Parts: sequence; structure tokens; C-alpha cells
Amino acid sequence: MNPPKRLRTGGGGGAETPRGEREEAGRQVDVSIVMPVHNASCWLDECLQPISEQDFTGSMELSVYDDASTDDSRKVVEGWRKRLEARGVSVVISGHSSAQPKGVGYAKNMAISQSCGKYLCFQDADDVMSPHRVRLQYEASLLNPNALIGCRVQRLPEGSTERYTRWINTITQEQLMTQVFTSHGPTVVMPTWFCSRNWFLKVEPFDEGGKGVPEDLLFFYQSLRQGGGLSRVNQCLLVYRYHEKAATHSVTEETIWKLRVDFLQERVLSQWSGFTIWNAGKQGRKLYRCLSPANRKKYVKAFCDVDENKIQKGFYTYEESKEIPRPKIPIVHYKAASAPFIVCVKLDMTGGVLEENLNSLQLKEGTDYYHFN
Repeated sequence: MNPPKRLRTGGGGGAETPRGEREEAGRQVDVSIVMPVHNASCWLDECLQPISEQDFTGSMELSVYDDASTDDSRKVVEGWRKRLEARGVSVVISGHSSAQPKGVGYAKNMAISQSCGKYLCFQDADDVMSPHRVRLQYEASLLNPNALIGCRVQRLPEGSTERYTRWINTITQEQLMTQVFTSHGPTVVMPTWFCSRNWFLKVEPFDEGGKGVPEDLLFFYQSLRQGGGLSRVNQCLLVYRYHEKAATHSVTEETIWKLRVDFLQERVLSQWSGFTIWNAGKQGRKLYRCLSPANRKKYVKAFCDVDENKIQKGFYTYEESKEIPRPKIPIVHYKAASAPFIVCVKLDMTGGVLEENLNSLQLKEGTDYYHFN
């Protein structure tokens, strides 16, 4: 059965037409699918097919920006133009052919600037959307105009990043807001984002620093700073591909760590008069060392743990400190510790023991504790 015909909107033929000219012509659509492309020809047919099969009945366009591809990515997209336009999806394609790509953030910004949809559906060129994606996320976005809307995903190859995929698909609506500090990054993952253009413009463009810059995490944090919401359509609407060429692999763990620590200090620690670090091991000590000197001194009351060997030591000495005497932080059993806590134990790695321990203290996530790892 063919998907329903949608309203056709003006043209879409001028691939290099500047945004202003198209706006003057009065062209506007309900949803722009925003797709940066760099050397993605091997995935594009699989990616573009379901875009042509969307069951969304409003007006829609595909806005592609080619970031210096050296393969035939642009030719492949052009080859889909007639089929997409026959389905009522107007197509805008542009790009550059410099010696080096300018990065994902730049390409996304350019694809957005040349588009004209009232809502933006972000699509990576190596992923595959469900035929229902645009419709269901559009409906959710109408109800949450100042939010980033996500969805559940199927990871490909199956079984890759198993813990991460489970986390994406199973955290609750409340945890979308409370677990924004973990090493997993955005709780609504970037390849699933859908939002209003008005909200995107209020937040800020993507960072254009290029390779090694986590432009999605930076935008995500800025959206939260602006008071933006987070929501997820609880259906699998995207096949989210994992491969070694993905841009995310260019971002170092230390870059992400620093951003997370800074955001934690800004959003949580500044609201507390003191807290306990749950985990006297490597990760807990690293968090302590990475806090600002003022926050270390003012806020960290103790470490807590379940490991009797660590507890028996009695305290952690911050040997790298320039203070004399060196700061000594007590280490206590978690049952003897005082909330609130920053939990530096990896999620989904203790067979449920961590969760049982937290529940035994009758703590509320987002009030009495936040997960950091």
C-alpha cells in the first residue's frame, strides 16, 4: 500500500538558491528533514527510500548540505529528486567542494538555513527512519513546541552498544531530564531530534568548531539552559547505525568529561550546600579532582562506598592539591552517608545492586541524587 499523497509545495528545483530568495517567494512547508552529508553514498539509498514513504500528510521538504564529499553522495541524492518530488517532498541540495569538510555542526547549520520548514526533523545520512517518524514526532512537537523530541531506536549492527541502546529506549520521561549528566550524553539522542524552527532559533546554531567538537551535546545543554523540554515518542522510529567512521568517534572522552563536569557544577552543585560522592574509587576521585577548587572545598562533604577496604582507609587524601595540609575527605559506608549524592557508579553494571541500595535509602532521583556515570 502506497503512503498517502501529501500537499505539494513550490518547486524545490533550485539547489543553490539562497535562503532569502526562497523566503521572498513565500515558500514554507510544515517539516524540513535536515540532512548533512559527507561521503555517505553507500547508505543514501537505504536512507532516502523511507523518506519517500512517510505517512505524514502535511507538506515536507528534504534539505541536504554536502560537506565536501569526495564520493558520489551528491549524485545519489540528485538521483532521488524526481521520486521524492513525485511523493510531494520538495528537495533542496547545496554544498561545497573545499579540500576539507567543515564539520557536522557547519553542515547542519547550512542545511537548516536553506530550509523553510516550521519544524525540523534531523536525519543522519547513515540512518534509516520509520515511515511513521515524521508524523508521530510532528504530533508530539505540536504538544511540546519548546522541546527536543526523540524516539526509540534499533541499533545496527544488532547488539552493538547494548547498554547504551537499552538506556536510550528505557529511561523514563523524568529521567530524560535527570540523567543529562551521564557519560551517555544527550538523553534524547541527536539522530532522533525533532523540534520547531522557532525553538532552534531561540537556542543557538550548532557549534562549527568541526572535528572533535560535540556539537550535539553543546546544543543540548544550551537548550536546557533556555528552559527547553525533552520528550520521547515511545516507538522505534529510527535504525541508528553504529560504525567506525561515525563523526562521534572524533570526540574524546576527556572533552565530554569536562563539559559534563562544568554543566553539573552549573546546574546542580550551585543549588546545593554540600553533597556526597557515591564511589570512593577511580571515577569518584576523578570527579572530585575536576571540580573547581571552590566547589571542592565548599560542597564535597564525603565519599561513600560499599567496599569495606576503601571504607576502612577512613579518608581520601588529595595529594595533588597545592593546599597545606592536603585536603582529606572522609570515606563512609553509603548507609552512614548524607544526601544529596552524585552517583559515580556506572548504570546497568551492578546487576541491580546499585539501584537496590539507592532505593533502600528512599531517595528520589533529581532531588536526592543525580547519576554522573
